[in-house]
Amino acid sequence: MHNYASPTLSYTQNDQATVIAAGSWQVRALADPAHPGVMEKISATLRGVRKVDEAYWNLSQIEALDYIGAQLLWNAWGKKRPARLTLAPQHETFFQRLEQTGTLQVKKPPQHRWYTFSAYLQFKLRMADHMLGFITLIGQLVMDLGRFLRQPQRGPWKEISANIFHTGYQALGITALVGFLIGIVLSYLSAQQLHQFGGDIFLVNILGMSVIRELGPLLAAILVAGRSGSSITAQLGVMRVTEELDAMLVMGLPHGYRLIMPKVIALAISMPLLVVWTDAMALLGGMVAASAELGLSFKYFIRELPDAVPLSNYWIGLGKGVVFGSLIALVACHFGLRIKPNTESLGAGTTISVVTAITVVILADAVFAIVFSGVGF
Repeated sequence: MHNYASPTLSYTQNDQATVIAAGSWQVRALADPAHPGVMEKISATLRGVRKVDEAYWNLSQIEALDYIGAQLLWNAWGKKRPARLTLAPQHETFFQRLEQTGTLQVKKPPQHRWYTFSAYLQFKLRMADHMLGFITLIGQLVMDLGRFLRQPQRGPWKEISANIFHTGYQALGITALVGFLIGIVLSYLSAQQLHQFGGDIFLVNILGMSVIRELGPLLAAILVAGRSGSSITAQLGVMRVTEELDAMLVMGLPHGYRLIMPKVIALAISMPLLVVWTDAMALLGGMVAASAELGLSFKYFIRELPDAVPLSNYWIGLGKGVVFGSLIALVACHFGLRIKPNTESLGAGTTISVVTAITVVILADAVFAIVFSGVGF
């Protein structure tokens, strides 16, 4: 049995508009399933009061009141006490506290403009932090390599082998497909221009130099950065989220020796092999297109290729593969270790890792072009 009266609210529209509230204005009475529709009737009556400030509000007949009931009336008054109001003395405290709280003002988050001095300073600090962390990572790698050379029998050979399989062998399909298609496209575009000037035989020179010296290593590096670089970052990030990295430190297993060094060595070994594979597929695609467009036979293409492309270009391409693979692994590990233990940071870290790895590869390729500008021609 309930020991409270149902809440009521009456509104009289005359020269002296009067609103009278009675009963129990507590949450259990307002939401009592035994009296359905009470809340809707009260809300409709409150909305029907036209001039809230001029009406006479008689709340002296309310038997029980809590903050829910007081807040309901307070919102109907426009969050201020009406001029003509009668309250029971024991209910005065509820409205006094509502007056003291006032209107909640939520501060707007500060807007960070990219062109402000503070944004520029934060960018410099983040770049300096990344540079310091990357240099520290390289230093740790050098120390781990020294330990590995001193005690090769205790090295992480299984980790290196597994990473070569994942980053090298499993990337053969995509690199072959993209390399073959790039070779076809480059051969068709070059053949159309050379045919206008009667220089069909120089197609071998253009394809050989561009693929072996530049496009092959760069194309393989971009594909590996998007495929294997993101995988490495995501793997380390998940290990951070699941606290596996912390568990390794507790067990005395350093991250650099067991995680970073095997990945760098694996990519430094597999990338030159992928470069050779991508070069071969791109040249094969170029030969197919040259045969279809200009009628150059495969035999002629293979016979002229060694004379058209000096051997030094081949070694430059292999050297690029070693450097590009090491840089991709270092960048991926750098951002993977900096991921915070949440999924949002994992996604953002993987994205920026791929973008940074591709950018670093292109910058390194530009350095190779400047340093070896007089070699291989």
